[in-house]
Amino acid sequence: MITASRFLSFSRFVLALLSASVLSATAAMPVTAAPVKPPLFVLNSLDDSVSVLDATTWTETRRIATGKQPHHLYMTPDEKSVIVANALSDSLTFIDPKTAEVQRTVRGVLDPYHLRFSPDMKWFVTAANRLNHIDIFRWDGSNMTLAKRILTGKTPSHLWIDSKSSTVYSTMQDSDELIAVDLQTQTVKWRTKTGPMPADLVGTGDDKRILVALTGSDSVEVYDVSGPQPARSKVIKTGLGAHAFRAFGDGRHVLVSNRVANSISKIDLQTLEVVGRFAVPGGPDCMEVTRDGKQLFVSSRWARKLSVIDIASGKLVRQVNVGKSPHGVWTLDHTSR
Repeated sequence: MITASRFLSFSRFVLALLSASVLSATAAMPVTAAPVKPPLFVLNSLDDSVSVLDATTWTETRRIATGKQPHHLYMTPDEKSVIVANALSDSLTFIDPKTAEVQRTVRGVLDPYHLRFSPDMKWFVTAANRLNHIDIFRWDGSNMTLAKRILTGKTPSHLWIDSKSSTVYSTMQDSDELIAVDLQTQTVKWRTKTGPMPADLVGTGDDKRILVALTGSDSVEVYDVSGPQPARSKVIKTGLGAHAFRAFGDGRHVLVSNRVANSISKIDLQTLEVVGRFAVPGGPDCMEVTRDGKQLFVSSRWARKLSVIDIASGKLVRQVNVGKSPHGVWTLDHTSR
């Protein structure tokens, strides 16, 4: 016969064994640390520096001195470096996208305002905004060699290269033009007039259309470039000061920042209509979209801040202090371009 006291003692013994087993199993389980987010880079054009931000704590962890007036940045094809173009110092600063350490500085690149690699990774192209030319460099995977300098119209602004790596398109900010350069012959194929102050541009996936943002207006112009000569086919009203593009990452939509209107428009590349809008204060300029598609980072050019937008709700969730006239923004944790 089992007495009540003996039953309680036995129960305590079983519970002790179970507790020991759970503790042992818990101790044996590996502890998985939360993944560390790569840093976020913001170019401070009038401070000659790059702000490095922690995307978890939203603090500036360091500020990297660069050459004068860094405006735009671009990743190398292998994503092992982010290249900062220092326009007034005629130099490029290569930075490790994971550690934010400066890898090297390349000098003698005249007035690199905007920059882009060709999809086939053979060419590296820069736009000399104040010197009125485009430079085409051969790229061997780590170094560049100047192949051709092409004189353009007034103030070449932004570049786009088609998916076949055959044509470079560039806007001319002060002569109100769009030009096309043949990459193989390295000659200008055509030029056409645009609306006032054309800035950034982006091509559709089939290479048949180029969208041009008009900073001197409130619109994006669409050009059919499928034939031997371009033809303007549509004007999309977005907002005053239409300026910079960023692919949304879904293969169908693109974002354009409207500096004066303090907004970002979402354009459907199939219907060529505005299908969404985000309110962003402080003169929104360059943008970045996180890999998971949840956050939009925007440099608020006139407010010395990085603005963070929650894409699902469309709301501004925070602003982070950076340097003067923040321009380019980039992180390794990005969605496809």
